[in-house]
Amino acid sequence: MIYFKDIRWKNFLSTGNVWTKVKLNEHANTIIVGENGSGKSTILDALCFVLFNKPFRKISKSQMLNSINMGGLEVHVNFTIGKTDYIIKRGIKPALFEIYQDNTLLNQPGSSRDYQKQLEETIIKLNFKSFTQIVVLGASTFIPFMQLSVAHRREVIEDLLDISIFSNMGKLLKDRVADNRESIRDTDYQIDLLMNKIETQQSYIRKLKEQNDDTIATFQGLIDGAQDEINDLSQLSNTILLDIEKLSEQVQPLKGEETKRTKLDDIHKRMSTKVKNIQKKIQFFAETNNCPTCSQEIDETIKKQKIAEHEEQQKEIYDGEDKLVDEVAKLDKRIMELMEKQTELNSLQTQITENNSNIKSLNKSIKKNQDEIEKIKSTGVDSTDAIETLKTHEDDKRIYETKKEELVNEKELFGVAVNMLKDDGIKKKIIKQYVPVMNKLINKYLAALDFFVLFELDEQFNEVIRSRHRDEFSYASFSEGEKMRIDLALLFTWRAIAKLKNSINTNLLVLDEVFDASLDNNGCDEFLKLLNQLDNQTNVFVISHKGDILAEKFRNQIKFEKIKNFSRIAA
Repeated sequence: MIYFKDIRWKNFLSTGNVWTKVKLNEHANTIIVGENGSGKSTILDALCFVLFNKPFRKISKSQMLNSINMGGLEVHVNFTIGKTDYIIKRGIKPALFEIYQDNTLLNQPGSSRDYQKQLEETIIKLNFKSFTQIVVLGASTFIPFMQLSVAHRREVIEDLLDISIFSNMGKLLKDRVADNRESIRDTDYQIDLLMNKIETQQSYIRKLKEQNDDTIATFQGLIDGAQDEINDLSQLSNTILLDIEKLSEQVQPLKGEETKRTKLDDIHKRMSTKVKNIQKKIQFFAETNNCPTCSQEIDETIKKQKIAEHEEQQKEIYDGEDKLVDEVAKLDKRIMELMEKQTELNSLQTQITENNSNIKSLNKSIKKNQDEIEKIKSTGVDSTDAIETLKTHEDDKRIYETKKEELVNEKELFGVAVNMLKDDGIKKKIIKQYVPVMNKLINKYLAALDFFVLFELDEQFNEVIRSRHRDEFSYASFSEGEKMRIDLALLFTWRAIAKLKNSINTNLLVLDEVFDASLDNNGCDEFLKLLNQLDNQTNVFVISHKGDILAEKFRNQIKFEKIKNFSRIAA
């Protein structure tokens, strides 16, 4: 989950050289108000700029720079993912783009585009299009999901379901298929060329008629040398086998020690879970004055007693955890020693395999040389060089034939992979599983917004909308207020799916002038009810001109004002 903490900016749009900071995790819901041009929507542009190097609204980079100071634009955003803290800094004049992980600046590649790709693909795992469908909703420049092209709808859903990787794999696979096709063509050419050389060499050997005794002696020397090498390798293998037997006995406890280590990890996890549960209980008694069941006031003595009991339990677990850590350290040391012996054992076994392979090759060489001697004796033909050349051509031909076989097998695998990675392959199966869940959530949120239609997306993300009378409509058939309800229902659905998939789940939701656009009073009331039903990990920011009407319905209010052409948060 991406948990946004705060954002701050200066010299951005109408903001001056003094930092403007907004805490993003302090209140469940916040309304941002102010007059036209006071800077209410700046937070949206700042968020999109610092994360994606582009503003939310249609503003050029030069327009983002404060027109009076003309320099020093900076935006910083602070968030956590799991237990890792991140700070992103981006600026103009001077140019700035830095990513800090746990206060350490990540290495910057040569290209800022690669650095941006690292941010989107490996850290926040969402792009601008997904961010503006799930995290922010603006009445002016926001393009609702239903107004996107089918291709862009699919792109959003693939990012949402973490299956866009299959599209990227498909693109890479396309290049691999082309390389494979070219390699097969080159291999066929080499095989044909070698076949011609083999035929020519065989014809040349048949014409050789002279016998050479030195050739026989040479072959015999090769045979004797190979036999001596076989004897040496056999003796070496016998020695290694004794060492292997000793090491095999020594590494037998390794599997048991690794099993024990796994069990200790499980115990550690359970202890951590128990500590979290105890901390929740301590927090409950520390922050709760009345019983949530009977509404009676909880006696202060009982609260202190319960807190003390839970703190004592927590201490006992911490003490046990320290002992467990010591035991794990000892066990890790023991496992490391055994693994070193296992590595030594593997090395010896590899050496045995290599020796056996070498002996096998030497025996083949002896057999071939003996055959050549017999051939020379019987025919009187000295064809050593010619035969070696022929052997080289034949070996090369076998190498290329083996290579072609591998390439053909690879081609078949690529064919299977291509079919799997097509839109109607594995992605279709995943999407098919989630479409009913999406439709159920969309209709749930539409009902919550007092809009009773049956809304369905098919697997190509085309909509079918039916009224109670079963009349069919399209998105374009509805009024702007009804379209806004559909857009909101889709927004909350994508957030719910993201949370279900834990892919791009985030605490932040920013809505720009939603109440000022197409929602009537009833729609506003229903939407506020929906916001109040969100979990306590969601922080909603609503930008609106209706501050005087809506302020009392929000837990927090931020008011922007413009003083001497500079925007700021009013005190």
